[in-house]
Amino acid sequence: MKKVAVLLSGAGFNDGAEINEAVLTLLHIGKQGATYQCFAPDVEQMDVVNHVSGETTQEKRNVMTEAARIARGDIKPLNELNVKEFDALILPGGYGVAKNFCDFAVNGADMTVNEQLLEILKEFAQERKPAGYICISPVLLPYVYGEGVHATIGNDKETANAIEKMGGTHVECPVDDIVLDDANLVVTTPAYMLAKSVADADKGIGKLVEKVLYMAA
Repeated sequence: MKKVAVLLSGAGFNDGAEINEAVLTLLHIGKQGATYQCFAPDVEQMDVVNHVSGETTQEKRNVMTEAARIARGDIKPLNELNVKEFDALILPGGYGVAKNFCDFAVNGADMTVNEQLLEILKEFAQERKPAGYICISPVLLPYVYGEGVHATIGNDKETANAIEKMGGTHVECPVDDIVLDDANLVVTTPAYMLAKSVADADKGIGKLVEKVLYMAA
């Protein structure tokens, strides 16, 4: 039975993992007959957003503690992730990726990436284990795979240009499809970069999970 490491950046699309994307990812992994373990960095969130008003609050929250809400408590800190124990990797999106995994939300193409996270992502790449990056998470790919990695965030020009500036190759893609980089064993899909509903996001995420598991040894 194939096992997938799922990395969560909190809980809530404005400051953590996009909850619908995360749940759909876990659902499709199970429907494909595989298992998963969720991980998150044990660090403070960059900010906390009131998801009713959209305003930033003065609260302090922990990324792993928040992500545990999605994982129903079954979550481990990122530093306990042993790449050799997993067949594949998937990162749901949400602005937590751009705030808690890296600082793309602040610095765009001049961003820096959490060192612990980057080390793990690179190890999956070096071990030739397939990976799926959803929504905004493909902004990490040039740092992981280097020059020319193919990826999509849909068709948002500003984000696509940032990926290109960092050395990636952006490919426009509709919400219900995926982009495959065969050379690097990476699959990407736009999800809520384009999705207008859960049903929209479901189509591309389902294809991504299926392709990632198909490529897993």
